Amino acid sequence: MTASAPRLLELAGIFLRLGVTAFGGPAAHIGMFHDEFVKRRGWLTDEHFLDLLGASNLIPGPSSTEMTMHIGYVRAGWRGLLVAGACFILPAAAIVIVLGWLYQSYGTTPAVDGLLYGIKPVVIAVIGQAIWSLGRKAFKSGLLAGVGVAVLVLNLLGLNEIALLLGAAVFVMLVHNLRRVPTAAIFWLPLAQIIPVTLNELFLTFLKIGAVIYGSGYVLLAFLRTDFIERLGWLTDRQLLDAVAIGQFTPGPLFTTATFIGYELLGVPGAIVATLGIFLPGFILVLITNPFIPRMRQSRWTAALLDGVNAAAIGLMAAVTLEIARAALIDPLTIALTVVAAVLLIRYKVNSTWLILGGGVIGLAARLLGG
Repeated sequence: MTASAPRLLELAGIFLRLGVTAFGGPAAHIGMFHDEFVKRRGWLTDEHFLDLLGASNLIPGPSSTEMTMHIGYVRAGWRGLLVAGACFILPAAAIVIVLGWLYQSYGTTPAVDGLLYGIKPVVIAVIGQAIWSLGRKAFKSGLLAGVGVAVLVLNLLGLNEIALLLGAAVFVMLVHNLRRVPTAAIFWLPLAQIIPVTLNELFLTFLKIGAVIYGSGYVLLAFLRTDFIERLGWLTDRQLLDAVAIGQFTPGPLFTTATFIGYELLGVPGAIVATLGIFLPGFILVLITNPFIPRMRQSRWTAALLDGVNAAAIGLMAAVTLEIARAALIDPLTIALTVVAAVLLIRYKVNSTWLILGGGVIGLAARLLGG
C-alpha cells in the first residue's frame, strides 16, 4: 500500500456512506459536508470550506459534487479527487439504474413519500447549522452581510441563482477595487447536430451539458428539455419529468437524472455513458482550479470575488432552506423532528447521517401507521 492508501480508503468509506444518505439536494449536501469535515473531522477550517464552496459555484457543473472532489483533492491529491467524487456518485447512480428498471417494467416508481416526510425536517436542521456557522465567517463586513441578505430576498422573489452569484461576486470585487474594471467573456460550447440515438451522441450531449450548466435541478431541466425533447426528440415531457423526479428524491447528486435518461434510452451502457458525460467536466475543472484557490486569496481582485460568491452562496442556502421548510414543516411531528435534530446536532454532535436515516425511518413508520 502506498503512503496515501489509508487516506484513499478513508475517503472511499466516508463518501460511499454520504452517497447513500445525502438526501435533500445541494444545500443539504453542503450542510452534511460541513458537519462531517469541518465540525467532526477538522480537515478544513470554515474559511477554507467557504473558499472551496465559492470555487465550486464559480465553475459549471453540480456544485455539491464538485465539493466532494475538492475535499478529496485537499485530503489526498488527485487520487483523492477521483475517489471522493466517484464514491459520492456511484451509489446514487446504482439506485437510479434500479429505479429505471422498475420504471420500464411497471411504468411507475416506488413510493418514497414516507421517507421524504421524515428526512426533510432533519435536512432543515442540518442546513441551518451550516448556515449559522459558515455565515459568521462569510459575513466579514457589513457589505458582505448586506449582499447575503439581498441575495436571499432576491432569490425568494424569483431571480436566477447564477445571476445572483455572479452579480454579487462582481459587485463586491468592484466595491473593493474601484480603480480598475475588468472585462469578462462567457464561452459556450457549440451544440451537436446528430439525431440518431447512439452511445457516442448520448455521451457528447451530456458532456456538453456538464461543461456549461450552472445552477439547480430546475436549470438542468431546461437544458435537458432543449436537447432531448426539442432538438433530438428522444424523450417525451412525461419521461423527462419522471427522470428529474427520480434525481430529486434519490440520495447523492441531482445530476443522476442523466443516469436515468441514459438507462431509458440505451440500457445499462447508456446509463454508464450518460453518467460519465455529465460528471466528467466537473472532475477536470476541479483538478484544474483547486491548486489556484489559495492563490486567489492573495489577490485583492480574486479575494474580493470569492468573498462575494461566498456571501451570495450563504444567502442562496438560506433561501433554499426557507422553501424546504415551507413544504416540509406541515404538522407537529415534522416540527418536532427539526427541533430534536437541531439539538442532537448542535448540543450532542450526533452525525448528520444518522439523524437523516432516523428521520426517514420515523417518517416511513408514521405514514404506514397512519394508513
